[in-house]
Amino acid sequence: MALPPSMRLRGHRCFNRLHRVGYRHHGIWMVLRVMKEESRYLRPELRRQPAQTCRCALVISNKVSKRSVRRNKLRRMFHEHLRQRLEHRRDLSERWVLISLRPEASAAEQSQLLEECDSLLSSAGLGT
Repeated sequence: MALPPSMRLRGHRCFNRLHRVGYRHHGIWMVLRVMKEESRYLRPELRRQPAQTCRCALVISNKVSKRSVRRNKLRRMFHEHLRQRLEHRRDLSERWVLISLRPEASAAEQSQLLEECDSLLSSAGLGT
């Protein structure tokens, strides 16, 4: 299941801003970036909608896997995991979260990736 539209972070300006000024939390297989929401970087139709929870994005490059089927499976797995962890957290409504998988993530098992995601979320103050 995909992230609900209210949780999705979209648009190159948001991604660029997160890469430049977001706080980084490094793991073995991924990097988590977090920052306080800056609505001026959101698309106009999203500015009008108050955020109910944090907005999340996920980056999985071709370096992780050349096969789009594998990348999409990882993306769906992480979207579901983030939705379960963060969807009902109203205290995080003004946060942006970006997870970038490193190329080494292709060798990891799904359970290891999800464990690292949880530990990075808790180190960023977003854990339960």
